[in-house]
Amino acid sequence: MLTVDIHTHILPPHLPRWADKFGYGGFVELAHEQPGCAHMMIDGKFFRAVEMNCWSAEKRIEECEACGVCVQVLSTVPVMFSYWTKPEHGYEVARFLNDDIAEAVRKYPRRFIGLGTLPLQAPELAVRELDRCVKELGFRGVQIGSNINGANLNTESLLPVFQRAEEIGAAIFVHPWEMFGKNELSQYWMPWLVGMPAETTRAIVSLIFGGVLEKVPQLRIAFAHGGGSFPATIGRIEQGFRCRPDLCAIHNTVNPRDYLRRIFVDALVHDARALQYLLDVMGSDRVALGTDYPFPLGETEPGSLIRSMNLPQAVQEDLLFRTACNWLNVKPEELE
Repeated sequence: MLTVDIHTHILPPHLPRWADKFGYGGFVELAHEQPGCAHMMIDGKFFRAVEMNCWSAEKRIEECEACGVCVQVLSTVPVMFSYWTKPEHGYEVARFLNDDIAEAVRKYPRRFIGLGTLPLQAPELAVRELDRCVKELGFRGVQIGSNINGANLNTESLLPVFQRAEEIGAAIFVHPWEMFGKNELSQYWMPWLVGMPAETTRAIVSLIFGGVLEKVPQLRIAFAHGGGSFPATIGRIEQGFRCRPDLCAIHNTVNPRDYLRRIFVDALVHDARALQYLLDVMGSDRVALGTDYPFPLGETEPGSLIRSMNLPQAVQEDLLFRTACNWLNVKPEELE
């Protein structure tokens, strides 16, 4: 069966020394320790070890063949968003990363679909790069972070980016990053285990209560990690909307529960009961396979949870490729 993984991350094999070029620190460098292994470093400090499947298109295809994934949707590693940089520098970083993804897609157009990254600290530059990603590089959309330097996604200056994405038919994938409370949650990997689901919910609720999704009703927007804790806490969110409209319904009077059928999420929830719940409340046409490849917190064997649940054929098809194709606005036969 055609299988499309909407949530995978990729890096260039080599990164410029942006700190030297721009005159300040905070940038990721890639230190190749030995063949097939590199360390992501920030200002000389170890951040994460990565293997060649993080930058080698050929290695990715080899591993996809082994696990039955036909197409990967490529997006940068969120730490590369670089929203904190000066606008012109963030723009240069984004263009470099997007050009690298475009090269992988150009080389293997049947195996990869590209999502760009944008310098969202400068919305005018972000719109410019969004246009380039779609019109010149042939990407189906972009990946963005769950907040922009601490500001929620309903920040007024970001609306033109969402409006342009809707206008040109670009899909948006929202990935959590810079989780709020990360300093207080520093033990036990809690920023990733606790902070990420909450951070994704922050993004969704901001877009709903901020009225953004009402202003861009045709925007195809997906959220990582099963939508974080949003689907599981929708009852509490809805109750807050009902009992304190003076606090929650200031900018949007639509029930937040209605958006369960208006957004997309990936299926990366690691639990059959949680996935069944997503299917029950959102429908299989809103949930797509996503693995967080090639990182260890993702699904080790792509699609294994879906295939283990004895789901009807039509539901499996939705999860493995049809929902992804609808979100990306691509026909399944184009990928076969």
